[in-house]
Amino acid sequence: MGTADGSLYFEDDGTGIPEEDRELVFESGFTTEAGNMGLGLTIVERIASAHGWELEITDSADGGARLVLHGVSFQPTMVN
Repeated sequence: MGTADGSLYFEDDGTGIPEEDRELVFESGFTTEAGNMGLGLTIVERIASAHGWELEITDSADGGARLVLHGVSFQPTMVN
């Protein structure tokens, strides 16, 4: 997890998401694993959309997937 240029990103070091599947993964029911429901990234995309953010999938530095939330505004943390 990290921040860059007004965006928040999450990444892993897995096998990544092929470019041809990057739009499909947001569709309800899309999965590459038998027995999975294919709801995870659909839910993430809906939450991002509800907040006015844009969700993008790219490659991580380690070859896995990187999910980037664009349009996130950061508020200072108050500590008591």
